[in-house]
Amino acid sequence: MKFRHILFIFLSLSLFISSCGGFGSNKSGELRGQRNKKRGWAESKPYGMVKVKGASFAMGMNDEDPFGGLNANTIPISVESFWMDETEITNDEYRQFVHWVIDSTARTMLAETDDRFLIMEDDNGNPIDPPILNWDEDIDYGDPEVQSALEELYYPPQERFDGKRKIDVRKLKYGWADVDLLQAAFVNYNAEEGKYEGFIYDNEGNYREVEDRSDFILSSGTYIYPDTLVWLRDFTYSYNEPMAKRYFSHPGYDDYPVVGVTWKQAEAFCKWRTQLLQNSIKGTKRQDVFEVQEFRLPTEAEWELAARGKINLGMYPWGGPYTRSNKGCFMANFKPLRGNYAADGFTMTAPVGSYKPNDYGLNDMAGNVAEWTSSAYSEVAYDVVHDLNPNYQYNAIEGEDDAMKMKVVRGGSWKDVKTYLQVGTRTYEYQDEPRSYIGFRCVKTYIGKN
Repeated sequence: MKFRHILFIFLSLSLFISSCGGFGSNKSGELRGQRNKKRGWAESKPYGMVKVKGASFAMGMNDEDPFGGLNANTIPISVESFWMDETEITNDEYRQFVHWVIDSTARTMLAETDDRFLIMEDDNGNPIDPPILNWDEDIDYGDPEVQSALEELYYPPQERFDGKRKIDVRKLKYGWADVDLLQAAFVNYNAEEGKYEGFIYDNEGNYREVEDRSDFILSSGTYIYPDTLVWLRDFTYSYNEPMAKRYFSHPGYDDYPVVGVTWKQAEAFCKWRTQLLQNSIKGTKRQDVFEVQEFRLPTEAEWELAARGKINLGMYPWGGPYTRSNKGCFMANFKPLRGNYAADGFTMTAPVGSYKPNDYGLNDMAGNVAEWTSSAYSEVAYDVVHDLNPNYQYNAIEGEDDAMKMKVVRGGSWKDVKTYLQVGTRTYEYQDEPRSYIGFRCVKTYIGKN
């Protein structure tokens, strides 16, 4: 007898045990469920997010397609509810991620010679193998011994442009591991013979037979510092050196959307944000209900539902069909008129939330910076996706052909004309290409009543 979904048992089993202190704890003799709850569970609002209520709508262009069909046809779909960031991720928020990676890297280096930066036993005195980093131990970066131990974390003297001792951003890498549920769903477990029957692709592109559950755990990682030179590379014969030098690091740009991040770096941020939440609730009563939730990039369908702002057939997040309000003010940050960048109030990017939000309370769903989605790009995607929670997905590996690395980008940016601001317009970028006009925001699946 074969069980296709045996992999998912660990999710329900872990919650089953942790929530009620073990097996058989319900002694009432009545069928009340293992949690023995008295009232329903309601999810609290995540910080900085708003709820996008699930709905059915026609995904696609609501006006003439100037791209000659590249936007695909219009299809009726349904999407479940989810939480979404009110604004695009800002420089200051992404900088928190960067500093966490710096701190983690420093602790890892210090732990090689100083056991204070390791936790080797749990609260009951049992050994932890392998040991984990001790985040409660402060790092005195001014201590000469610490500076000596962390010397490799900084640029070597011959690479210091101004002679200052600065963090080498090439050393800042974030790694994570995921259970590849999609591939696992198509692998059978033969209970009679006690083995898996099927094959799996790993991150290196190797196609091999599945031996045990650990084969479904795929490790990944990426360097996480934004590419600040996109301001020079994206525009030929244009003086953008000040933006390259200051945009990510200067406090004056704290509330501006982060740019220069690849799709993989946006994914890494979501994984880190999930880890940050889970670490904060570890050992609390909230752990069992939050441990399987995660932040992620929105699917293309989720993004469009959110952008529409409860207006099913609108051209823009505010409805449309015009890009100005009744008072003549532009509704978003884009390239209006005949290239008058400053006519909307900002020549390049704008602080997040500078324009009126849509009816969901979401800011900048049109203009400012375009946004990565989790969906792969194909002109025929709408012809093959399901009508419930549609998502055309393909995760390209290193060295694969560029055509397989295209990801859907939505929303238009500060450098785009109004066509790209329409809620149904879809474009793409290669997942390993950072741009000065592409950022992202996170979503989290909503659990509970729609």
